[in-house]
This record gives sequence, structure tokens and C-alpha cells, in this order.
Amino acid sequence: MMQRSAARHPQTLGEPARPAAVRNEDLTLNTPDEMLSRGLLTADQHHQISAWIHHAKTPEAIMQMPAPLWQALSLASVLMNVDSELTQPPSFDLGA
Repeated sequence: MMQRSAARHPQTLGEPARPAAVRNEDLTLNTPDEMLSRGLLTADQHHQISAWIHHAKTPEAIMQMPAPLWQALSLASVLMNVDSELTQPPSFDLGA
């Protein structure tokens, strides 16, 4: 996940970096489910993260997730290489 700019969003020491922008479709419940099935989240972390996402009404509300849950989610995202599609060149093949 992307880190926020420290100049714009100062962080206290030890607080995990939060994504610059979070969209509800980016964090559907499918991603935490896959993280759980791969053993990257505990059942308790999965439950808490999924509940937070489900009840959040805006991206800003998702970003208010408690720091320990962000740490778990961020680590699982890195281990799954969730952002890999952002580093790939765009595909202009429309299935032809």
C-alpha cells in the first residue's frame, strides 16, 4: 500500500503508514478473505478488519481503522503483492 507524505500527514513514531487514498472497491471483503485463507491474517484480525470495512461509509472512515489493524492489513498486502498491477505496463490487448 502507498505511504502518506510525512509533510502533509505527520505521523507519530511507530504509527503505520496509511494509504494515500482508499476506495471501498479496493478493500472489498474478498481481499481480507484471501488474506485469511493464506494465513496472513488471524481470524480475529480478519473479523475486525472486515467489520471495520463493512461499517465504514467513506474512504476517510476506512482510513480511521486502528493502527494495529492497519499494520496487519499493510503487511498482508505487501506479502500478497496487492499493488503489483500498479507496477505493470498497461495492457492494450482487448482480448483480440
